[in-house]
Amino acid sequence: MEFSFEVLIVVGLISLFAALIHGIIGFGFPIVATPLLALVTDIQTAIILTLIPTLFVNLVSLASEGNILFAFRRYFSLAFLAMVGSAIGTYILIFTNSEIFKALLAIAIIIYLLADRIKLNFSWVREYPIFSKFTFGILAGILGGLTNVMAPVLIIYSMESKLSKSGLIQALNTCFLLGKGIQLFLFSINGKFTLNDLSISSIMLIVASLALYAGINIKNKIKVSVYIKILRALLLILAVILLIQVSI
Repeated sequence: MEFSFEVLIVVGLISLFAALIHGIIGFGFPIVATPLLALVTDIQTAIILTLIPTLFVNLVSLASEGNILFAFRRYFSLAFLAMVGSAIGTYILIFTNSEIFKALLAIAIIIYLLADRIKLNFSWVREYPIFSKFTFGILAGILGGLTNVMAPVLIIYSMESKLSKSGLIQALNTCFLLGKGIQLFLFSINGKFTLNDLSISSIMLIVASLALYAGINIKNKIKVSVYIKILRALLLILAVILLIQVSI
């Protein structure tokens, strides 16, 4: 897909902002970048453009938490299931690309915002760890494949599994690494990831690299809770705009 110079500037600014947020709170690049990009393009294109920078920021965030090999071994089974689910979701997106997925993205964001307030009984997560890991891993992957947002499902799973904050960040980033990797492969072999997309993604990667570095430095100097509140307000606004856009 060809983009005007003005749109490319917007894409660069979105990448900068999303990577800055990701660096500050440890995750968030796709959940910020995807709905913003979806406002100016379709959901499939939004996901394709964020593939390379998402892989990069998740790898850096995983490494910044320390013990990257330990984290990868610990969460590999969950991430593998998320990868399988992502492959399923990606194939659905490739062959049935529709505006309805923007509405699904908006709903996923709203679930993410309400995840810590949902009072459903998920005690079975700890009672049946293998089954729950399979269920949440596959569901997270499918949702990630369709909308680029795994966080809502994984946050609910992590809360019920009593993961620490560091564990949550490691699990999210590990799942995204494998999920985005399989998406990049599937989009490429199906002719959806073009040289033009690669060029734009590379520009986003450069911008995201600088912003991520700045965000990681800021994280150690400020109260992250302030940025999380701002992020939650922004995501709610984006979800509402996407729902309105789809309904018009």
